[in-house]
Amino acid sequence: MNERPGNQLFDAYFTARDMREVFCDQGRVQAMLDFEAALARAEARVGVIPHAAVAPIEAACQAGHYDFAALGEAIATAGNSAIPLVKALGKQIAASDAQAERYVHLGATSQDVMDSGLVLQLRRALELIDSDLAQLGDTLASQAQRYAATPLAGRTWLQHATPVTLGMKIAGWLGAVTRSRQRLQELKPRLLVLQFGGASGTLAALGDQALPIAQALAEELQLSLPDQPWHTQRDRLVEFGSVLGLIAGSLGKLGRDISLLMQTEAAEVFEPSAPGKGGSSTMPHKRNPVGAAVLIGAATRVPGLLSTLFSAMPQEHERSLGLWHAEWETLPEICCLVSGSLKQALLVTGGLEVDAERMARNLDLTQGLVLAEAVSIVLAQRVGRDTAHHLLEQCCKRAVAEKRHLRAVLGDEPQVTAELSATELDHLLDPAHYLGQARTWVERAVAEHSALTA
Repeated sequence: MNERPGNQLFDAYFTARDMREVFCDQGRVQAMLDFEAALARAEARVGVIPHAAVAPIEAACQAGHYDFAALGEAIATAGNSAIPLVKALGKQIAASDAQAERYVHLGATSQDVMDSGLVLQLRRALELIDSDLAQLGDTLASQAQRYAATPLAGRTWLQHATPVTLGMKIAGWLGAVTRSRQRLQELKPRLLVLQFGGASGTLAALGDQALPIAQALAEELQLSLPDQPWHTQRDRLVEFGSVLGLIAGSLGKLGRDISLLMQTEAAEVFEPSAPGKGGSSTMPHKRNPVGAAVLIGAATRVPGLLSTLFSAMPQEHERSLGLWHAEWETLPEICCLVSGSLKQALLVTGGLEVDAERMARNLDLTQGLVLAEAVSIVLAQRVGRDTAHHLLEQCCKRAVAEKRHLRAVLGDEPQVTAELSATELDHLLDPAHYLGQARTWVERAVAEHSALTA
């Protein structure tokens, strides 16, 4: 069946195709049908339904047999997607085997079908996200090592601070990616679990066979069996959404940094160029950070969606009215936005264009002022901290007022030259000699990434 018409103009920009396939109508329906087929197999294993009923049920559990537009219309009356789907499934089975139709959906409730189907989708979504995160980690590790010793201006409050390296900045992005991968691994046992409780969560309809069927069903779906059904305990889903929110935010930070480095006034690091990429409808000279825009856009949108998940947590009693419904499109949309952000991050970071000469020129825009701390620290060891600080402060003010390089001003200051030779001053005012532990941070971030990947 064809997908219902939808808003697809922006999908290729904000969402990865493989993630959209997970959460399209076909993906949603097939996941629910996978639950129904697995339920039949589990109940046959336990001896609750005849083995002969399994094949007809399985044969009907193919999403291509169903009219998604008709299901969508029926949902408006039924109140959820499982009710009309199970009815359509029953008709499909009855057409070939009336006896088998009696055993479809036995003991389950609509939320069991929808939640377990969602977990199956989330398992695939998690695999896609983790794969892209691992690839992004590889790329960032390579780039961090490549530029481990490439100085650029550190910036605090958007002003030049002391020098850092581009590799150190990239290592910061890498560390966030590694932590997100760790979080995903940690939450898997809590997320990838069966939902199976029947009408009110007691599985009373299945009598003494309830737990054996639940265990068999979990095995069929390759999910864990939780201690109890979680119809109105939504922390599992919200935890996953929260980690996705952290991923979106970390990628947004990456995008923000790159977009600022691409600014005309900085022009130090650029997204990879391509024909037609980043242009303007009116200004032929423009080179816009279109990839970074997706990262920042997703980081802006996901928190609002995540707030919906948190708001929907206080669900009433054993089945929620409206709060459960609020989740249906929210978590899939978060997955899609994060997937699109990851795809763009891979494109951006894999082909970074770096202008090291521009970085060096920008570092010298303040004519040595960003290295005043380096001189002050060494001088403090010889004349005392307060004296050194006051002396450097006065020299910096003089350099600004006279529009001279700090090196020249320091060279004219007797109190400085009495303590520091010309060679020492040249060394202290070379950004390459004031990078601290920048390389160590790169090495540590790469090592942590490698340990997780191994």
